[in-house]
Amino acid sequence: MFAVTGITGQVGSVLARSLLAAGKDVRAVVRNAQKGADWAARGCDVAIAEMNDVDALQKAFSDVEGVFVMLPSNFDPTPGFPESRQTIAAIRTALKAAQPAKVVCLSTIGAHATQTNLLSQLGILEQELGTLSIPVSFLRAAWFLENAAWDIAPARVDRLISSFLQPLDKLVPMVATADVGRVAAELLQQTWSGHRVVNLEGPRRIKPLEIAEAFSKVLGHTVQIDAVPRQTWESLFTSQGMKNPTPRMQMLDGFNEGWIEFENDGVPVRKGEVTLETVLQALLEKDDER
Repeated sequence: MFAVTGITGQVGSVLARSLLAAGKDVRAVVRNAQKGADWAARGCDVAIAEMNDVDALQKAFSDVEGVFVMLPSNFDPTPGFPESRQTIAAIRTALKAAQPAKVVCLSTIGAHATQTNLLSQLGILEQELGTLSIPVSFLRAAWFLENAAWDIAPARVDRLISSFLQPLDKLVPMVATADVGRVAAELLQQTWSGHRVVNLEGPRRIKPLEIAEAFSKVLGHTVQIDAVPRQTWESLFTSQGMKNPTPRMQMLDGFNEGWIEFENDGVPVRKGEVTLETVLQALLEKDDER
């Protein structure tokens, strides 16, 4: 039995389906029974647990061969990341008490960076889970290709998308969530000792310009791309409702300046299989269904 958090999301759902296809038993860790209904219908055990509820998480993580852990997204954190720190503490306490045989933790490229940014939340997660005696694999994934979902409407209507990743001809490490979920499922079925880092990006690095080119190809009309001026970011994010845009801006700076990168410590970088065009086509089809 494998316990999977985030199972209703893009990575967790691929992971769970991969385990089920391999004939493994899965425990879906969800916030309420409604979210677990589809997985129960697939034959999964369902555990109800909020990610800050130590007792519920301990129960969900108990009597399993492995646990997949991912931190709930928080794109507008309070300074110092108190919300994430609370969740991380609950996850760590529950894992320590439950003592599963192994843990795969979804982390991120740049988790080791010393400069504070939005991804520092996952660096904190790595630090805290790194104190456990349980074998842990930290899956450091590149920028998700699915972030292009934000560009679908402007690509279709205005035929112009905007990029915070810049310069536009800079190669950026990106990966499809399908590859992340697939590799996470592989890791859960492996045996190792201690703590290890697994780096993952797509088949090749991608320039922001190539995202516009790929949209042009799949939509059948030319799509242009502009770089959003750095000096406008704070006012733009604030106007969109963000209370603390600084971490997000610092993350983007990290990608653009190159200090958010895979750690140069001899750990190889695995390559995924899913292409940008495949991801965009799937995103467009999903958008058409709405």
